[in-house]
Amino acid sequence: MKEIIKTNNAPEAIGPYSQGIIANGFIFLSGQIPIDPMTGDVLKGTIAEQTRLVLTNIKAILEAAGLNFNNVVKTTVYLTDIDKFAEMNQVYGEFFKPPYPARAAVEVSRLPKGVDIEIDAVAVTNRD
Repeated sequence: MKEIIKTNNAPEAIGPYSQGIIANGFIFLSGQIPIDPMTGDVLKGTIAEQTRLVLTNIKAILEAAGLNFNNVVKTTVYLTDIDKFAEMNQVYGEFFKPPYPARAAVEVSRLPKGVDIEIDAVAVTNRD
């Protein structure tokens, strides 16, 4: 059984997918890009600013499921410029505390809407 997680405090899905899905005790969060959920505008700021907005959007989806960053067990960070990893990592560390989730970070050629970062996540929940 799947349960959809949806909140107005994170960007609406821009395609045929859900912000998050709970299944078998896990919540799978779709990749989030730096879109302001109130205006729908894409943030084209620094990688630090974009990362902060992405993680704020992830936080909103987690909260809609009754969870927080402590529940996250895995993330994947997609960057269009891996040289910006340190700047992204600085902000990432403001949101995640030990024990840190597992993580992969990869450089990609392009991301939706021309943004520089996308992050997806998997978290654990007490729901089935």
